[in-house]
Amino acid sequence: MSRYIIEKDKLKENIEYIKKLAGVPVIGVVKGNGYGFGIRELTLCLKECGISTFAVTEVSDIKVLREIISPKDDILVMRSTCLADEAIEIAQNGCIATIGSAESCRVMNETAKNLGKKVRCHLKIDTGMGRYGFMPSEISHAIECYKSDSLDFCGIYTHFSSAFRNAELTKAQLAMFKDCIEQIKKAGYEPGIAHCANSPALLNVDGVSLDAVRIGSAFTGRVITSRNTPLHRLGSLEAQVVDMKTVPAGYSIGYNGLFKTKRQTEVAIVPIGHYDGFGLQKERETADLHSVLSAAKQYAKKKQMYMRINGRMFHVIGEIGLSHTAVDVTGGGVKPGDPATVDISPLLVNPRIERIYR
Repeated sequence: MSRYIIEKDKLKENIEYIKKLAGVPVIGVVKGNGYGFGIRELTLCLKECGISTFAVTEVSDIKVLREIISPKDDILVMRSTCLADEAIEIAQNGCIATIGSAESCRVMNETAKNLGKKVRCHLKIDTGMGRYGFMPSEISHAIECYKSDSLDFCGIYTHFSSAFRNAELTKAQLAMFKDCIEQIKKAGYEPGIAHCANSPALLNVDGVSLDAVRIGSAFTGRVITSRNTPLHRLGSLEAQVVDMKTVPAGYSIGYNGLFKTKRQTEVAIVPIGHYDGFGLQKERETADLHSVLSAAKQYAKKKQMYMRINGRMFHVIGEIGLSHTAVDVTGGGVKPGDPATVDISPLLVNPRIERIYR
C-alpha cells in the first residue's frame, strides 16, 4: 500500500520562512485538498504556526475547516458566487465572502438579509486573471457594492496571473489594483485589508505584500522562483517492494510489450502506479492548481523515470500500470520489504492515498 509522506518539521520551517519573508499576516490557502498535502493536516500545521485565516475555493471545504479550527479563526471563500445555496452556506458559517460581480453582491446581500446576518466580504478586482472580479473599468459598479446594507466590506484583493515568470506584468497589475483602492477611498469608502500576493509573487516580486499575503504552494516548497530560498521541496510517494523476479534477455515487461530486457534482469515490483498519481505529468512544476494537468504518460513520451529504493535510484522499466511499477534493480541487492519512494507533486497524488506527517 502506498502513502504520501510529508516531513512535518521541514514543513514548519517553510511556514516560518514565509511568515518572516512576508512581514504581514499570512492567509493560509488550503484549497485543492491543501495543495495535495491534505486539507485537515495542512490546516492544523498552519494553526500550530500561528496562522488564523484560511482560504478555500470550494464551499464544501467550509465544513471540513469548521470542524478543526477555532470559531475565532476566519475562512475566506475565494469564489464570487451567484448561486443562492452557496451564498447561504457561506453566510451561515460566518465565512468571509468574495464579491466579484454586481450579481454576486445582490445574491449575498439578499441572503444575509433573509438570514438576519451581516456578512463580511472582500471585494475582488480582476487586474488581468480574467476570472472572478470587477475589472478596473468597472470600478464604479464595484463602488456601488459598498452601499449594500447587509454586507460588511472588510477587505479587497486581486490575483496575479504570471508572477512566477513576469515581474513587470505583475507590477502593472499591482499598480491597477492600488489605483482601484484609491478610487474607492475617494468615493468615501474604506476598502479594508488589501492583499494580492500569492506564492510566486511573494517569492519573485518586491513590494507586493501590502496588508496580507495569500500563500499555498510555497508551503510545499514546490514553486517556481529564481531566488535562492531555504524552502524544502516536500512530499514523496512511498511503498515497499512486494515481490522480485529474474527474467532473461529479450523478455517483455509491462503492457503492450514495449520494453524488452537487453540482459538477464532483476525486477522489483512496487505497488505504485497511475492510480496513485505516478507517471502522470504536469506541464509546469509550480505546485499550483493553476498549472495545466496532462494525462499523457511520461513513459509514452520516452522520458526515463526512476524510483528510489534503499536510497539508490533505479530505472523504471515497461509501462507503468494502474497499481504497480516494475523497476530494474539488477545488482542492487534489493529484496521484498525494502522501501521505495518517488518524488511526485502532491497535486497529482490521488486524494484517497493516505497523507502521513512524520
